[in-house]
Amino acid sequence: MSRPSCPIISQITHQQRLRLLLGLVAAVCELSGQPPPSVPVPAPVGIPVPLTTPAPEPGRSGPGARFSLDGTVYRQRVNPNSTVVRNGLLPPLQPLIDLHIRDTIIRPGGDGYYYLTGSTGADIWHQNTTGIELWRSTDLQTWDYLGVVWNLAREGTWEPQHVTGTKYARTLWAPEIVYIKRLKNYFLTYSMPPGDRGILKSSTGKPEGPYVNALADNGKLAGEIDLSLFEDDDGTVYATWGPAYIARMKDDLSGLAEERHNPELLHPDLDPTHHATTSITRGYKDIGHEGPCLFKRNGKYYLTAADTYLGRYSSLVAVSDHVYGPYDLRHEAVPGGGGGDYFQDNAGSWWCTYFGNDGAAPFREMPALVKVEFDADGKIHVAKTQPDFVLLESARYGRSPWSAKPATPAPAVP
Repeated sequence: MSRPSCPIISQITHQQRLRLLLGLVAAVCELSGQPPPSVPVPAPVGIPVPLTTPAPEPGRSGPGARFSLDGTVYRQRVNPNSTVVRNGLLPPLQPLIDLHIRDTIIRPGGDGYYYLTGSTGADIWHQNTTGIELWRSTDLQTWDYLGVVWNLAREGTWEPQHVTGTKYARTLWAPEIVYIKRLKNYFLTYSMPPGDRGILKSSTGKPEGPYVNALADNGKLAGEIDLSLFEDDDGTVYATWGPAYIARMKDDLSGLAEERHNPELLHPDLDPTHHATTSITRGYKDIGHEGPCLFKRNGKYYLTAADTYLGRYSSLVAVSDHVYGPYDLRHEAVPGGGGGDYFQDNAGSWWCTYFGNDGAAPFREMPALVKVEFDADGKIHVAKTQPDFVLLESARYGRSPWSAKPATPAPAVP
């Protein structure tokens, strides 16, 4: 007598069944705290790797990633006719890497390289995040995978036991990497939803770690999400998080040195279509409601945060002469660029990272860059011309007004 078949299982391919099985195995390994089955990972290309350097630990997003249900619910392919592109608010961007990475962050290191990280995994909203993955580049165009530089289950202190309500919450959001010049070391920040934050420091001074808990007593910063660090010209380090709170860190980054400041926003924007609901309930006084970033340019402090602006998940920015404010000139800097950070490259150009968070974006949860400029008042806007490597192939070589290269010679478009 034949065995009755499941109508769903019978309609999927053998490869899909294998992917599903291996994804379940990986999830069980994560929940049990055991390392996953080993997966061969090719050595990074483009940068010589010493023979003594171990192969990077495979994660869910890098080369050799173990099979999983790979983000098909959230990830969207490139749409060159998306709303922000069609309305001329954003160039037709091409993802830097064909990978599922949310909350993309890029920072210059202390060694001349650029480092990229973000929320990775098949589905970061559930309990399957391995840890923090890292990529490296010399030119912002070609990225080499360095692997999982911190594994939550094996190297975590408070994180493996993190509880949300009555259940464990094994997800990790919005990691960032920053090189602190005064300490000559790399630090990672991250969040565990719905609200706890951590800081890790490299025990070797190298960006690939290993990393250990930087906070006193292997502790955490309780409450809120989206922690980011900024080093001022005098070496003082400030933390910003949540809707752009600011606090000075202790000299060794082992904790906060003061109570948080909630910077005053001069001339609040009272248009409800320029705010998320949470910002409206706080009286329009926020720069944004999450994903803050703090940086300095020409003596001015720029405090940025993500907010809903005309239905877009955008990067909002305000400017001040003092780190604690008051801040003014709140404006939409990068339409659809909420959750991105700003940095200056080795040649002096400024950039905002982009990953796509809503249907107006040209893609969803994939890493990208957009070049930005500053006007005479200090406001940020998307640069009128972009280097071709950030654009779709069809928009390069002068084929679109965004392209910085001449129209000829241009290779044929496939």
